[in-house]
Amino acid sequence: MGSFSETSDEKLGHVPIDSKQLDTGAQLDASLHTQLDPGESLRIRWKIDRHILPLMCILYWYRPLQVSFYYSLLIVFYCSIQFMDKATLGSASILGILKATHLTANQYNWLGTIFYLGYLAFVIPQNLALQRFPVGKWMSLNIFIWGVALCCHAACKNFAGLFAARFVLGICEGSITAGFMIVSSMFYTRREHTARVGYWFLMNGTGLEFKFFYRLPTLMDVAAQIISGFISFGTLHIHTKGFEPWQWLMIITGTLTLITAVSFFFLFPDSPTNAWFLTEDERAKAVRRIKENQTGVENKHFKKEQMIEAFTDPKTWLFALFAAFNNVPNSLTNQIQIIIVSFGFNPIQTTLLGCVSGVVEIVTIFTGVTIASRIPNSIAWVGIGCFIPSFLGLFLVNFLPWHDKVGLLFSLWLTITWITSLVLSLTWLSQTTAGHTKRVTTNAIMLSAYCIGNAAGPFMWRAKYKPRNHVPWIIIGVCYLSCIVLLFSIRVLLARENRLRDAEPPDDSFNDVYVVRIDEDGSRNEVKVSKEFLDLTDGQNRDFRYVL
Repeated sequence: MGSFSETSDEKLGHVPIDSKQLDTGAQLDASLHTQLDPGESLRIRWKIDRHILPLMCILYWYRPLQVSFYYSLLIVFYCSIQFMDKATLGSASILGILKATHLTANQYNWLGTIFYLGYLAFVIPQNLALQRFPVGKWMSLNIFIWGVALCCHAACKNFAGLFAARFVLGICEGSITAGFMIVSSMFYTRREHTARVGYWFLMNGTGLEFKFFYRLPTLMDVAAQIISGFISFGTLHIHTKGFEPWQWLMIITGTLTLITAVSFFFLFPDSPTNAWFLTEDERAKAVRRIKENQTGVENKHFKKEQMIEAFTDPKTWLFALFAAFNNVPNSLTNQIQIIIVSFGFNPIQTTLLGCVSGVVEIVTIFTGVTIASRIPNSIAWVGIGCFIPSFLGLFLVNFLPWHDKVGLLFSLWLTITWITSLVLSLTWLSQTTAGHTKRVTTNAIMLSAYCIGNAAGPFMWRAKYKPRNHVPWIIIGVCYLSCIVLLFSIRVLLARENRLRDAEPPDDSFNDVYVVRIDEDGSRNEVKVSKEFLDLTDGQNRDFRYVL
């Protein structure tokens, strides 16, 4: 196929460009000389789905897919474990960790906060590393360190030990969400992206009819709450001298993470340009599929001008503010089990009831991403709508009689429907940001704000506010309202920009850009590069239109 030269030193009446400025998919796109048939595009998407998205037993039933069974099982394990590992502190709180390590309420809150402070401290280096190094390999290294740190929890005897272990977990977490966002944008079109980001937020452990195959990944992080609940329930029945149930929880989840990390290193693709499960021709077609996104695949060279544009783009900071306010309520992750116990349920009942939280999130996220992916330009409205049940739950959990523990329990479950807005904001940010360095930078800014919200949240749960916790719930309500205003503001801003661009004449600034390709016989040929693979930002490319 030949390769692009490092520089284009011959100007043949066209605009030359250094090949380092190009997207990594440019060469594959140039090698495909025919239009991509819709049926072939669908076939490629299905093949990508089978290897990227977390499918389980259904793959075993369909023989042509059996090559991807082990890979899909790997993704299921990791996607589940990635959430379970963060949630282990909440589960361990009712399994004896508070008493065994002599934690005060304030120290317990700090353990929730330090995770996100570690995340915040390393989110920018992690995102830069994701641009510089192969995505799959870098993530697998972080997963392995994550597993070691989780196992170390079992050896901790006091607050200091747990503090250090949780900080390491936060460092490693900085590569995960950003890495998954990058991979999703590499493999899927805009129309597919919203649903797929929702899918990798969940995990599926059930067998459904094959015709629903493409929806199956809709069970990931939140279904992990169900799995975590059953693991916690099981550990309550382990009776070993000198080793408590919460320690078994850490060892079990940590071991699963370590096994997954090794498999992840060998099987997770870095991009469609080198995905092991695609042939050379299929890689070119996979790249051509995402041409309509006008965001390309990736570029391993850091571009300072794109970083500056990310910092000066108003929508970057609106998304960041949304992430901060949206994740203050996420402190419920570590508090929900304690709140359920306060309603009058015993520890065994609480571990099982914790599974229902996962079911609620599965239903709400599945519903939200399905609506948003089927109705054009509806992301903001769906995101706003998901706060309505949360406000209802918030009202009921504060004003229902304290003896009505069933009513309070259902109210608590209603308050967590806001999570769908976080999923939609992640996909919305990816779809409205072009230029690889700019995407990496905006991801880092948004995830930094995500950390700030998560780090601040635990401190509102103070002993003096128990049992009704009116003050924390008021703060959560203010956050819900702020998120609604921000989603609406982002939509107004992007719609206005689309109208301005629609009124402009067509942009032909990048229509005649070429690089020199050196073929296998040593000859030098000038090759035109499509605008979509010039690694342009959404600001530079005036033909770019924002999803609403």
